[in-house]
This record gives sequence, structure tokens and C-alpha cells, in this order.
Amino acid sequence: MDLALFDFDGTITDGDGFLPFIHRATSRPRVLAGMLWLSPLIAGHRAGWISTSRMREKIAWVAFRGRPHAQVVALGARYAADVLEPRVRPEASERIAWHQARGDRVVVVSASLDCYLVPWCRARGLELICSELEVRAGVCTGRYRGADCSGPEKARRVLERCELGGYEQVFAYGDTPEDRELLALAQRRFFRWQELAPEPGLLSSRAPSPA
Repeated sequence: MDLALFDFDGTITDGDGFLPFIHRATSRPRVLAGMLWLSPLIAGHRAGWISTSRMREKIAWVAFRGRPHAQVVALGARYAADVLEPRVRPEASERIAWHQARGDRVVVVSASLDCYLVPWCRARGLELICSELEVRAGVCTGRYRGADCSGPEKARRVLERCELGGYEQVFAYGDTPEDRELLALAQRRFFRWQELAPEPGLLSSRAPSPA
């Protein structure tokens, strides 16, 4: 058995899923107020001073603080079915199906949110590691439960859950620099659906290439 690790936004889908969900799930007054409140951070992000990871956390705080978790989950389920599913790349569907047909363990590892990734992954029979909204007494606090699942955090969570030595090969798929540490875990590494040259001594020839 092999292990397959897939980034979600831009790898499985054709682009970002986080901000479209924010706009879909958040009232216009709250979005406008949030843009005003976050304007210094937005400017800093555009200038390269504020990380994308920090921006996601601040945007989530504005969008979800004080909202019933059940409401956010329901919005996420509709978003997964109505918006995300039509945006899935054909090559991603084919590759996931290929891994599943071989009996591989397939895990989505994403900085996107659990409220819409949980139903999407459940429908596909996939495991999930992602950013999770913190909930207290049924209400979203606006914070994450744990860190934003990007960059080194992706690799840390994979290593926490998966014993890599127990697999013949590890495959990883990503599309941005935030996936660098995830890709570094694998012998077979795909960036924007192009396989990267193997690091010396890492690539095994035991797994056949997909048809």
C-alpha cells in the first residue's frame, strides 16, 4: 500500500475555495466591515509583510466569530456540493480514483476549512487534515482549533497521523509554495500536475505509473 497526500485548493480544484466561501457564507455588511477593519493587514499582505496564513486566520475571525456552528456547517455542505464539486479538476478525480483502485491510503491536506472539506471528503471516501474552526457551546469563536494548516504545519500533521515508513511509497500533490513541506515528505512529488525530478535515493520503482 502507498500513501497519497493531496493539497486541495488549486490542486484538486481549479483555484481557491477559501475566499469564495467567505463571500458566500457571510453577509455583505459583515464583509464590508471586515474589509475596512482588515485594510491595514490587507495592505501589508499585498506588500509581502503579512503571510497568507495569518490573513486567512484574521478573515475567518471576521467572518465566523459569534455565528452558530450548525449554520456554518450547513452552508459548508451546500458549498461543497454546489460550488466545489463542479470545480474539481478531471485529472484530480482520475488520480484519486487511481489511488483508491490500488488500495492506497488517500489523505487531503489543506489550509481550507473543515466546514466544507469534511462533507466533500466524506462523499469521496477520503481522509482529511485541514484548518478547523474553533467552537464553544455550539458557537464559532472566530479562531482556529490549532494552527492554519499550511506550510510546515501540513507536514507536521501528516507525520503526527501517518507513519510514513509503513508505506511502500509516498505520493504528494501540490500547487503553491505552501505545499513545499508536504511535497518534501514524498518520493513521488507532483507540482501543478507535473512530476518533479526525484531526490537521489528516494524514488522507488515499485509502484506502476497510472494508465
